[in-house]
Amino acid sequence: MLVDYVVNASLYTLKLSKALVKFMEALCSSSLVEKIELFDGSDDAYGGVVVEMKEPMDSELFASVLRASLLQWTQQQGFRYHHAEPSYLMLVKWIPRTSDTLPPNASHRVGIGALVLNDEGQVLVVQEKSGIFKGTGVWKFPTGVVEEGEELHEAAIREVKEEAGIEAEFLEVLAFSQSLNSFFGKSDLFFVCMLRPLSLNIQKQDSEIEAARWIPLEEYTAQPFIQKHEQFKLIANVCLEKTRNKYTGFTAVPTTSAFSTERNQLYLHKKDLNSLN
Repeated sequence: MLVDYVVNASLYTLKLSKALVKFMEALCSSSLVEKIELFDGSDDAYGGVVVEMKEPMDSELFASVLRASLLQWTQQQGFRYHHAEPSYLMLVKWIPRTSDTLPPNASHRVGIGALVLNDEGQVLVVQEKSGIFKGTGVWKFPTGVVEEGEELHEAAIREVKEEAGIEAEFLEVLAFSQSLNSFFGKSDLFFVCMLRPLSLNIQKQDSEIEAARWIPLEEYTAQPFIQKHEQFKLIANVCLEKTRNKYTGFTAVPTTSAFSTERNQLYLHKKDLNSLN
């Protein structure tokens, strides 16, 4: 069983995290708690306490009250810091007399790469103004990170629109990879998506994109960078095989699960859909 304390707040997340770490290391004396007013909270269904902040509070006062509240909760209950998000801070306590198996906070970032192929056999490519590809001259697919509450196919469509101004329709997930500890200690799940362009006039994103254009897919795959790196070469070969109708990706099928009534996407081989229905 897991018990948690949640402090709902909309500001000071980064400052709070640093202050909390410093505070927990210093372990201020309990006399501090007696001098500072604590947050009031209400019990939740799991034996935790939810603190709602309904009025604005000065940042310095907020930090002081939170420090004192955390100390009080920790001394009384033995809670530990778990993670913080822009809207809350979570403390947790493992109740059973067994090893704590509570999973850590999110361990993966999810990204997409978009293969946008037009009727002329040309692929949409960009050159970036920053990052590892800056100044390399390498043409790459539009890429980006899936936002919270966003489906894979939605992220692919959005990134293509943002980076190149191209309206597109999602078709398939062609492949995906997992890279461990690749992004600030987090692992990366990267999905290669195929899209059909609904417009052709490129309007690049000036803040992030140095150049954008349509080039033959063969020209993209022949780049020395693509041929030199195994994973990029494999992805390029998958794209080539797809254009030759020798490869089938995963199509998004709207569905619901036992855990939520909201519609989500299940990715399946399109050619097998009729036999599964």
